[in-house]
Amino acid sequence: MKTKLLLTTIFAATLMTSCYTEVIVEDDFIDEPVYNTSQVLQSYDLWYVDINATTGNGEVPFLQRAFTVSFERGTFYANNNIVGIGKTGNGFGIDVGYYNTVRGSVDINHDIDGEWFLDVFAVSGNTIELYDARSDTSYYLKGYQVSNFDYDMLFYENIHYFLQEYNAWEKSYTSLEGALNEFDNENFLQFNPTNFRSSIDQVGTPLVNLQWDFEGDYSVYDTADDEMLKTLTLDYRSSSNDYFELYVINESTIELYHPRSRTVYEFRGKGYQEYLKAGKGAVEKKRKKTSNPIMNVKRSRDI
Repeated sequence: MKTKLLLTTIFAATLMTSCYTEVIVEDDFIDEPVYNTSQVLQSYDLWYVDINATTGNGEVPFLQRAFTVSFERGTFYANNNIVGIGKTGNGFGIDVGYYNTVRGSVDINHDIDGEWFLDVFAVSGNTIELYDARSDTSYYLKGYQVSNFDYDMLFYENIHYFLQEYNAWEKSYTSLEGALNEFDNENFLQFNPTNFRSSIDQVGTPLVNLQWDFEGDYSVYDTADDEMLKTLTLDYRSSSNDYFELYVINESTIELYHPRSRTVYEFRGKGYQEYLKAGKGAVEKKRKKTSNPIMNVKRSRDI
């Protein structure tokens, strides 16, 4: 049974509805004045769902698949994709339902997942907890305005999902500098939740006509002392591994730098998979807690 600890003093100045305060301290129970839950939820444009901070063994499906959610005058929005974030719905995402608020709680009626009654807790000045009492599960959301949302953080913290949001990545650039190597011949990559595939078909080949020549496992690593550098290994089941520094250029382009040959490759996403209220990929794409292994390397690509 959770005890509601309602609102920190950061919210108090604007959100208290009474100048009278009664505080009773007994068995760790704190009763604070009524506050306007709706104003709390609308105090930020976007609430980033920190999936790794989730506690409990249950699940709120629409929070499990969302990167951000927004509460806007009774309409509930979600960004279920990384691609397009910041532009879809003027940054709020897509309309996925509606909500009503009562003291310390929000009643969300999701278009697909139905009605969910969640308790709202203030954790800090820009962080709230949404608690599902039925499953004893808590989600922690960090507030941002659209104008100062940390898009780099979103891409790099969730890079597995970004790689999977396209049906394939087509090679669009190979640097003149760099030694010849076998990866020069690979023109398409596909990243799935548990494996990758690659193809040597010519650039411009329609996705439906691709022949996947190689298949294997892949891993994404964090790097020590460099939050903006990810590394990628491709483990070919029939041959050796390839190792790359992985950079996000924009929402449709990634760069792979091959330190061994000193070659720079760029790939553009093809076949964008949009996760709407339901449909293709909606179940498989649900986010899970992830902790990338750490690779002790230094950035070797000069950018």
